[in-house]
Amino acid sequence: MVAVIDYDLGNLQSVSRALQISGAEVKITSTSSLIREASAIVLPGVGAFLKGIENLRKRGILEVIVEEVKNGKLFLGICLGLQLLFTRSEEHSIVLGMNLIEGEVVRFTHSLKIPHIGWNQVEYKENEVTNRLFENIPQHSYFYFVHSYYVKPKEEDITVATTYYGEIFPSVIVRNNIIGVQFHPEKSGKIGLEFLKNFLKFLKKKNAC
Repeated sequence: MVAVIDYDLGNLQSVSRALQISGAEVKITSTSSLIREASAIVLPGVGAFLKGIENLRKRGILEVIVEEVKNGKLFLGICLGLQLLFTRSEEHSIVLGMNLIEGEVVRFTHSLKIPHIGWNQVEYKENEVTNRLFENIPQHSYFYFVHSYYVKPKEEDITVATTYYGEIFPSVIVRNNIIGVQFHPEKSGKIGLEFLKNFLKFLKKKNAC
């Protein structure tokens, strides 16, 4: 079972439907017990970093998510769900995040239109992890983005894919059981569904170990 976290900032129905099409049993939840029971956690998100942290805390599930991820549960963060993993964000001055990944969330500084909205290419590294995560997904495939901020991990090697929009930014990070994407796979058509299917393969392999 995959727990899709409800904290009033995610495109929940689209994410849940895409995961179901990809083969997952899905429960939309903000309940600690269901999060603990789940085999994987998906944290979607569209909106402000501060609001995201506040909503998770108000629902009493921020600490639960952090604990479960630290204990090795497979996690997928989408857009804001990726950014909330980091130490802090410069949005609304400085706001502290989950600190599951050291680094910060910063705003684009170029002269192109912000937010970055629409289809853009993703270039991934060729290694064992990305070969599984991007199985059946051609290099430089287009995914759908909506964001004004991007992540800057302290550990550069956890960035496994990048995208260019006025500057190069991380579009996929992987660190142990954590996968985070800046794009929206649920809005990225067949390629996005293929990505979610590959994520679920990670889950099946983890459960088989």
